[in-house]
Amino acid sequence: MITAYVHEDGRLVRHEGLPKPDATAVWIDLLSPIGDEEAQIEGLLGIDVPTKEEMEEIEISSRLYTEDGALFMTAILPSHADGDDPEMLPVSFVLSNKTLVTVRYHDPRAFTTFPTRAAKVSMGCETGEGVLVALLEAVVDRLADILERDGREIDAISRQVFRRSNGTPTKAQDFQATLESIGRKGDLTSNIRDSLVTLERVAGFLGQQSLQMKSPRELRERIKTLSRDIRSLADHASYLSQKITFLLDATLGMINIEQNAIIKIFSVAAVVFLPPTLIASIYGMNFEHMPELEWLLGYPFAIGLMILSAILPYVYFKRRGWL
Repeated sequence: MITAYVHEDGRLVRHEGLPKPDATAVWIDLLSPIGDEEAQIEGLLGIDVPTKEEMEEIEISSRLYTEDGALFMTAILPSHADGDDPEMLPVSFVLSNKTLVTVRYHDPRAFTTFPTRAAKVSMGCETGEGVLVALLEAVVDRLADILERDGREIDAISRQVFRRSNGTPTKAQDFQATLESIGRKGDLTSNIRDSLVTLERVAGFLGQQSLQMKSPRELRERIKTLSRDIRSLADHASYLSQKITFLLDATLGMINIEQNAIIKIFSVAAVVFLPPTLIASIYGMNFEHMPELEWLLGYPFAIGLMILSAILPYVYFKRRGWL
């Protein structure tokens, strides 16, 4: 699907398909192009639109390059990021003369919110380069929102791990749910950090090219600010990754503590009942000459001895603080 945006009176005006011949589009958005849509754009701007296979290549030389005077930049962006399993796919930005072309096969939130805002407020979108910078700013704002929500949910998991309402042991299902939550947050944070890495490269490449193209100083300053914002978000994503790793280690440690407590109970029970069992085994032997068997107080003596032999280890363990 082709959507074109024309700059009119300081705002972006949306057109389904290509604009009229008397209007120059500053932004052409290709969403899952089919049929001859790519050919139309290539014929209009004289560029080769990246294919889906080319966009998925991970080499930097395949994601950031110039060709026939146009800049080609590809970044990984998330969509459906309101949950913990966002769709991570590449988006290509092609800057040709004064027109920006975006090629994508999914729907990141910024591609919906940015045109809506740009249609109401002037955002410096007179040229394709201005649209690109403003669009990248919207993408970074969206990633910041995702990281903020991710941080709050990680803090909630941290409180769940370290704060208990009572001293009752945590159930295995609770630990399993906690581990699953930590795993999902780890995947989300890793995906966002990967996206920020690709965006940082795009911003750096765009900054270098803006100097060569002698872009307006205000635009170059916005690109520098964009790069700083991306780096700060990448640092924050790294911090969240470290916190997730700490929570994972802490949760596994809690599981080991619970398991050790259970094993300790069985160990103490075995030690407590071992002496009485030994006494019972001795007097259970069927030898002919066992004087205690004919002793009138033999039975209560053996029972008392068994009880005493069970109490003494328990008291010893209690005084040592092992119980």
